[in-house]
Amino acid sequence: MTDSRIAKAPLGTGGPEVGVQGLGCMGMSFAYGPTDAEEARATLERALELGVTHYDTADAYGQGENERFLAPFFAAHRDEVVIATKFAMTIPPDEPTRRIIRNDGPYIRQAVEASLKRLDVDVIDLYYMHRRDVNVPIEETVGVMAELVREGKVKQLGLSEVTGGELRAAQAVHPIAAVQSEWSLFSRDIEAGVVPAARELGVTLVPYSPLGRGFLTGSFTDADKDLTAGDFRRQQPRYTGDNAAANAGLLESIRGVAEAHGASVGQIALAWVHRQAAVHGLPVVPIPGTRRRTRVEENTAATRIALTEADLGVLDAIADKVAGNRYADMTFVSAGRE
Repeated sequence: MTDSRIAKAPLGTGGPEVGVQGLGCMGMSFAYGPTDAEEARATLERALELGVTHYDTADAYGQGENERFLAPFFAAHRDEVVIATKFAMTIPPDEPTRRIIRNDGPYIRQAVEASLKRLDVDVIDLYYMHRRDVNVPIEETVGVMAELVREGKVKQLGLSEVTGGELRAAQAVHPIAAVQSEWSLFSRDIEAGVVPAARELGVTLVPYSPLGRGFLTGSFTDADKDLTAGDFRRQQPRYTGDNAAANAGLLESIRGVAEAHGASVGQIALAWVHRQAAVHGLPVVPIPGTRRRTRVEENTAATRIALTEADLGVLDAIADKVAGNRYADMTFVSAGRE
């Protein structure tokens, strides 16, 4: 176990520096089955000790429960952390596979006030549009978000799962600090349009699910067989049935690289994501999610693994072989609109 603090990276042009790896907090109280609240709280503290300062949540995670869960930790460390949360998506509790998306002004104003209250803060450091409602012009949505900045309720703006064109249109209204999209050895669709746009505009890329929701760590091989009934991953095509079996075979290539570095499979997957900052020439701050101290120690240690060109040759070949989409309905993500 190491106590070395991770390096830092900028969050948008002129924004604060944060730990080069953040923490996705969704699973601490939502989506991934039963959790140990005490261990999750200890994980938050351990992450901060290791230099993780960027903490990610959303109002959709447990209908605000995830924000409430994090509030005491944020209150104890308000000057040390960057709080990111999101609006735009509602998941009806009686229809867990359904997504209701809203980007209109009245909804945004209602959402930000509710998040401020649940988080028990005066200002949100980074406020994301969680998903895009194509029926509302993005310029209109970002215009309302910009008003929140001027009113002192939000410091910086972010967008999640937007296309390169949508990012450029948003940036013309107000500076965007970060774009959050899935990016991993298994999910590389954003490299075609989103990554070049972010680089051009000085926007930080915040990859979510950089460990393939745990699949890239080898922690499960078939969601239907290995995970509890309420686990969100059972809804994702690439982690079930024949797709899961095919994708599990792809981990062998990663294991070979991991053995050469004396690292875990998950650490190599994360090291690959961190390497993309140099490959593409922009800040990259992944937010692997975990609720265990041992995992956050393992994940942050991955920031110090230097992959070789030979390693990259092996790892870069994986994405084209992945079976199944990352969501059953891809219209909600940028790849469905590019």
